[in-house]
Amino acid sequence: MSMSALMSALRGNGRQQLSAGTVVTTTQVTGSYLLMVDGCTLNTATNGTLVESGTFSVGGHDWRIVCYPNGKTFYHGWLSLFLQHASHSKTGDATAGVRMSILDHDGNTIAIKTSDALKFSGHSVTRGWTEFVETKALDKERRLNWGWLGFVHTKDLDKAKQFKDDGVSILCDVTVFDMHAAKHASTSTGAVVPPSELHQQLAEVLWGSKEGVDVEIEVGGETFAAHRWMLAARSPTFKAELPSTAATARLRVDGMDAAVFKAMLHFIYTDALPKEMKLATMAKPLLVAADRYKLERLKLMCEEELCRSGHIGVHSVAAMLALAEQHSCSVLKEACTHFLSEPGNLKAAMATRWF
Repeated sequence: MSMSALMSALRGNGRQQLSAGTVVTTTQVTGSYLLMVDGCTLNTATNGTLVESGTFSVGGHDWRIVCYPNGKTFYHGWLSLFLQHASHSKTGDATAGVRMSILDHDGNTIAIKTSDALKFSGHSVTRGWTEFVETKALDKERRLNWGWLGFVHTKDLDKAKQFKDDGVSILCDVTVFDMHAAKHASTSTGAVVPPSELHQQLAEVLWGSKEGVDVEIEVGGETFAAHRWMLAARSPTFKAELPSTAATARLRVDGMDAAVFKAMLHFIYTDALPKEMKLATMAKPLLVAADRYKLERLKLMCEEELCRSGHIGVHSVAAMLALAEQHSCSVLKEACTHFLSEPGNLKAAMATRWF
């Protein structure tokens, strides 16, 4: 039965507000590429050294393996691996899944990481990773590369006697999906389903109205109302500090600016910072607050901001190093070390009164 005939039959059974559409998966093609990186390259590679495979074709698109044997910048000691869509200018957007494997001399898998369908497009690459080492996507190449900054630590390859002896073998499996949706045939009275607003509605009720609050927190001369269960669920520090009594709890936070605390509290409730706030201007005190209350995602957001150009310089690198040491910020520390390794930077920094 055709689509139009089926819709007519359904309308005859009382379904007057009826829309329809068709999604068709036409092809699913998988191809593989084996890249061998010799031991000499691995042993001499410095942090940021790039090794690329030749291009290989899967599903009508060209692909390339991008490898940093000693880690991309700030990831010293890691093997960084990416899949690059090498023919986007000719073949356009692509949807693909990827699986990267490190093999031993006998073809056995030492390390493996996979991801389901990702859209490589000229605007963005839709990603689904959750590990921190995978969240810091490349800036310039963000649109057409996808992968893992921390795929495997080289010391783990050393244990397998793979890294120093004969190099590594990288097997990349790419599955390309060719999907399209037919145009919707709909009536003028067809129902339109709006996107979910649950997250926004919860944020408005909990953060906006503060109904049912049972905690008052004094910070920098201001008092903030909050929910005990929310604070305890989001922050191990708050959970330990809050009393278990049913009465309204009152806390006092010293050593923190009220604006910083308000931004942190907004993040606790919404998992995002206030839209009007510029992270660049508050990254350092907010990192300290996030570390204090064990909000790891917020801490990493601040750390990432501080690693960007403009924050680390000759006059600020000493303070940044101290901040990184005090709050266990490994990525920020690596960024500072990388800055000081550049010709002339260490000498210039040591000549300042801050070093």
